[in-house]
Amino acid sequence: MSTPAALSLSALASSAAPAQPRIAVLVPCYNEEASIEKVVKDFKAALPTATVYVYDNNSKDRTVEIARAAGAVVRREPLQGKGNVVRRMFADIEADVYVMVDGDDTYDATKAPDLVTKLIDEKLDMVNGARVTDWENYRAGHRFGNVLLTTMVTMVFGKRTQDMLSGYRVFSRRFVKSFPVLAGGFEIETELVVHALEMRMPIGEVETPYKDRAPGSVSKLSTFRDGFRILWMIGKLIKEERPMQSFGLASLVLALVSILIAIPVFITYYETGLVPRFPTAVLATGLGLLSFLALTCGLILDTVTRGRREMKRLKYLEIPAPDFSTPVRPD
Repeated sequence: MSTPAALSLSALASSAAPAQPRIAVLVPCYNEEASIEKVVKDFKAALPTATVYVYDNNSKDRTVEIARAAGAVVRREPLQGKGNVVRRMFADIEADVYVMVDGDDTYDATKAPDLVTKLIDEKLDMVNGARVTDWENYRAGHRFGNVLLTTMVTMVFGKRTQDMLSGYRVFSRRFVKSFPVLAGGFEIETELVVHALEMRMPIGEVETPYKDRAPGSVSKLSTFRDGFRILWMIGKLIKEERPMQSFGLASLVLALVSILIAIPVFITYYETGLVPRFPTAVLATGLGLLSFLALTCGLILDTVTRGRREMKRLKYLEIPAPDFSTPVRPD
């Protein structure tokens, strides 16, 4: 018969042992009846201990009933747009590891254990599924846009990912619960990457096959409309996260234009002793004042941005880092 001391030691050892991670697979969906069943079943097979959540975004087809029949937990988000769905998922779901994937069956579910294992073993906050494809399944406009937008972001915030717009990612709880989702649509992918880069989080990348959509499934991404929205989001993030550089550049441009306009004024004054009237002299003076104001705004906003970044970092550090030893990959 076990003694009380033995029982207490056993309980202590049990409580000290790392627990198995709670894994949530997050699938934002809009009209994916042709592929959602396979996505749910594939991820349940790849991650047997995970719970698969399908968040329907006002689908007009049978996405909801098919996902539920396949074994997913189905919830709804009425605000249209992937960013709105991600905001709701991150707020509602409690887990230790979050796997986010599109519901169009273009990503390989068998790579999910690799992404999760990398996140846990290397104690990362985000692992990106970098797409590897023969390019036949990837539209030329999307390829060009992905390279262009990824290059723009990496030039400003640093190069730590090869595929910024991938819809296949794994996150830690720390990342999810400290991420202030602002985007409403497909520009959410850009916001996720910039947040990780700005917070200097430990991130990684795993190459994953990218395949064509299932027959009957149609892409919801518009090359030009969503491309411009992502470009606009990048501009906003640069302004908000790099205000000194943004307003400093504007100040420099305004100052140079002001000087160019003022040169004829000084030449006229030197030759004739007269100062030209409006608009030349006034315009040069106005642009000079705007240049000074832009520089002042940059200095002030840079201080505000630093304080906001420190607050986000403190919120991130409030969430304890998990410690797991149970393998993710099934036997």
